[in-house]
Amino acid sequence: MKVRIYYHHTDGAGVVYYAKYLEFLEEARTEFLEERGLLMKDLISRGVLFVVGRQEIDYKSPAIYGDILHIDTRLSRVSAVKMEFEYEVKSQNDKLICLAKTLLVCVDKNLKPRAIPEEILKQIT
Repeated sequence: MKVRIYYHHTDGAGVVYYAKYLEFLEEARTEFLEERGLLMKDLISRGVLFVVGRQEIDYKSPAIYGDILHIDTRLSRVSAVKMEFEYEVKSQNDKLICLAKTLLVCVDKNLKPRAIPEEILKQIT
């Protein structure tokens, strides 16, 4: 996935504000799932929700206004109720910007852990 860095993504020092990466990762994860036929709106209507259980980001280099980031997203681990995504974010010049991991937990409408439905597992693995 590509992300163009606009002025509103940056902080007072002119670099991408650190928390903006959470939004970029969310978008990349959503695109990853949609490419496999899983629309969040459909999952929610079926009572299948995913919440972030853990987020890690290792910042390596700053991104600045005007950069175009390339976010490589992959599913690294899957268990009965959890999925772990790993991301590599690079600039248009192939400079490593950050590495990240997101652990998603499958929950029901009451936010109680539940098994990831088998048909979803088949689509993502």
